[in-house]
Amino acid sequence: MFSPTIQWYPGHIAKAERQLKEQLKRVDVVLEVRDARIPLASHHPQVAEWIGSKPKISLLNRMDMIPDYLHGEWREWFNSQEDTPYFTNAKQGKGIKTVKIAAQKAGVAMNQRRQERGMRKRPVRAVVIGFPNVGKSALINRLVGRKVVASARKAGVTRQLQWVRISDEIELLDAPGVIPWKLHNQKDAVKLAICEDIGEASYDNQLIAAAMVDLLVEVNFAKILQPRYGVDPFSMTGESYVHNMGLERYQGDKERAARQLLHDFRTGAMGAIPLEFPPK
Repeated sequence: MFSPTIQWYPGHIAKAERQLKEQLKRVDVVLEVRDARIPLASHHPQVAEWIGSKPKISLLNRMDMIPDYLHGEWREWFNSQEDTPYFTNAKQGKGIKTVKIAAQKAGVAMNQRRQERGMRKRPVRAVVIGFPNVGKSALINRLVGRKVVASARKAGVTRQLQWVRISDEIELLDAPGVIPWKLHNQKDAVKLAICEDIGEASYDNQLIAAAMVDLLVEVNFAKILQPRYGVDPFSMTGESYVHNMGLERYQGDKERAARQLLHDFRTGAMGAIPLEFPPK
């Protein structure tokens, strides 16, 4: 698969990361939101280092955008890593109650320790972290039950840290998306770009659409393309596919073809398509 080079680290993310590390000292439980289509590529490699021994809840958001059978396979893999994944669809509110219960449970031990020291109970402080645009703000709005933070289908909407009270039991810290300052694994970076979990300033639509076609062939989900766009992906490279689709459908406009391919994948119009599977 052809891999365009991607690097993206805007100033507000560097600042947010510094603030997040500072606030993590005050937090009891960490909710790490990942994209269910790419649970490995959308995991920040420094999360474990940042949170130390604090309890962490792994959320695989956009559960509707992968086939149902994969939920069980991913659950099995996460369990083998001594982790319990929670599947959510923040847009529709699926899986939210279970997450709330898990966060409250994580805070029980904290309040027990406080009581043993003669201190009063307080709400559990949770932080929601993850890459840009994996659905953190939508998840918070669902947990709270109303729109309290800005949410949109693009990277970089949340620019600053803010505390939100969910109930008498839980307070949540909404943090801007954080990404590693250097994306060493470029194959993962391409997946982040395909899923729109990274700012569009970091990539070229035509190169990413071409890489997506190659990747769909690699993961055996490319059969959706020919009936939809009238071009056979198995007889050419992703680059040629974007070129030919531009000729066939958009009077030679490759950029329009690329944008259409990416839009249809990102909105789920192509169907439930994963770009990663649990490691064997």
